[in-house]
Amino acid sequence: QVQLVESGGGLVQAGGSLRLSCAASGRTFSPYAMAWFRQAPGKEREFVAAITWSRRSTTYADSVKGRFTISRNYAKTTVYLQMNSLKPEDTAVYYCAAPDTVSAMDVMREVEYDYWGQGTQVTVSS
Repeated sequence: QVQLVESGGGLVQAGGSLRLSCAASGRTFSPYAMAWFRQAPGKEREFVAAITWSRRSTTYADSVKGRFTISRNYAKTTVYLQMNSLKPEDTAVYYCAAPDTVSAMDVMREVEYDYWGQGTQVTVSS
């Protein structure tokens, strides 16, 4: 089975930066895309960013566009999220997600994803 493990979360002041990583392991794994979602206390999980594996096409939520950058390492089946100009409203648990398919899918829809990491906490202070 596939496991996803996130790392890189932590505490940072507003305006600072963090770089999250998500590594897949367990079996040969070449998904159509990998993505980041986040969930703050009392809120629903929301889409943050996604990247397709073959074409490196990226998709961002409006709330992070221009501040966050998603990238991938094909050989390591690893996805990264460079988070700059962080705001207190970015505080959340960040989850890595991947589908169990190489077929095209809607990368923004939570229900499209089969594998999820445990999450990494990002806290942005004022």
